Amino acid sequence: MKSGMIAIVGRPNVGKSTIFNRIAGERVSIVEDTPGVTRDRIYATSDWAGRHFQLIDTGGIQLQDQPYQEEIRAQVQIAINEADVILFVVNGKTGLTDDDEYIAQILQRQNKPVVLAVNMIDDQSRLMNIYEFYNLGIGDPIACSGVHGIGIGDLLDACLKAMPEENAKDEDEGIHIAVIGEPNVGKSSLVNAILKEDRSIVSNVQGTTRDAVDTPFVHEGRPYVIVDTAGIRKRGKVYESVEKYSVMRAMKAIERCDVALFLIDAEAGIREQDKHVAGYASEAGKPVVIVVNKWDAIEKDDKTMNRFTEQVRTEFAYLSYAPIIFISAKTHQRVDTVIPAVDKVYENSCRRIPTNILNEVIADTQITNPAPARNGKRFRVYYATQVAQQPPTFVLSCNDPKLMHFSYQRFLENALRHAFDFEGTPIRIIVRKKVSE
Repeated sequence: MKSGMIAIVGRPNVGKSTIFNRIAGERVSIVEDTPGVTRDRIYATSDWAGRHFQLIDTGGIQLQDQPYQEEIRAQVQIAINEADVILFVVNGKTGLTDDDEYIAQILQRQNKPVVLAVNMIDDQSRLMNIYEFYNLGIGDPIACSGVHGIGIGDLLDACLKAMPEENAKDEDEGIHIAVIGEPNVGKSSLVNAILKEDRSIVSNVQGTTRDAVDTPFVHEGRPYVIVDTAGIRKRGKVYESVEKYSVMRAMKAIERCDVALFLIDAEAGIREQDKHVAGYASEAGKPVVIVVNKWDAIEKDDKTMNRFTEQVRTEFAYLSYAPIIFISAKTHQRVDTVIPAVDKVYENSCRRIPTNILNEVIADTQITNPAPARNGKRFRVYYATQVAQQPPTFVLSCNDPKLMHFSYQRFLENALRHAFDFEGTPIRIIVRKKVSE
């Protein structure tokens, strides 16, 4: 399913970053009273009422020419272009300003739904301050306080109501594949090799692919859509606005894909940023196939592949479930193994385990390897059920969730992987206390 995107805009010092951090649930944006602290767009993923969405914090727009103002406006416009809903934040403490009216005029030309948030309404005495913001012609203002969390739920309700409905992916479209990785690892070459034609521009210049483009194709009678994403650079090295736009599109491609092909450059070896790139797919709960590209370009002996595999497993311990394939997109060596690997991990992510069989496995696991005692008490699962697929998600009804150590949760996950074929897909385990009848 496609996740929505909310862009937070407004003039400087109205509390945009505070609201962003409140919704994101963590201190992602720098918050200071100095105007202009946030210059670039900052992203986060959150959810509300069961709906996942992406959030963008932007720099403050001003009428007067200030340092970096031209760059800030360009960044804000990119965020507005990509957003499904715009959250326009104003300051209810200082009141309506010329900058607010200027921004309102910009937003009225965008043909996008806008939710007006009057921030810093920290108590009832300031509630009357919201009414002057009707003059902006944006709609009904919503009182809130990013610092105290007041009205944030109302803002999110309004944003999600204005957001386009999530639609289940049309099965006729086929499996969506996102090709991800650092710049210049051969993503476009792999896409071309799979499609057997030159659809993407292939160049040794980093960052050639600026956008994420969907390309439908059919393999052995089965439909697919492959997305060649722009390389995801380390945050500090993303300078120009078009580069940041490309990163955002790549992130969206990961969010809506069914399987992620994570490319590693065999020549360059594993780089630190590779871990961040793979982490995006893992955190999104997507099945992953690790593809080591340019395998033709390195000197090998009979132990080279095993050594590289061990290195990958060490560096990407959180992707221990992901299969590894070695290819050369340039010479098409073993490229024919990519789509079968995609099929397998996708089918595994859709697997549903019958409740009776699931509980047999959990019970046997606890008998042979009970959880270690903690403070004289032992964690015990009474009942298990699978509540979702893509990724497979299991709820364990237990005596006390606090007794569940992360190592035993990992042990239960491995037991499920051993009993059922979940290669390539993450597994999510939710632990809940048994409700007394």
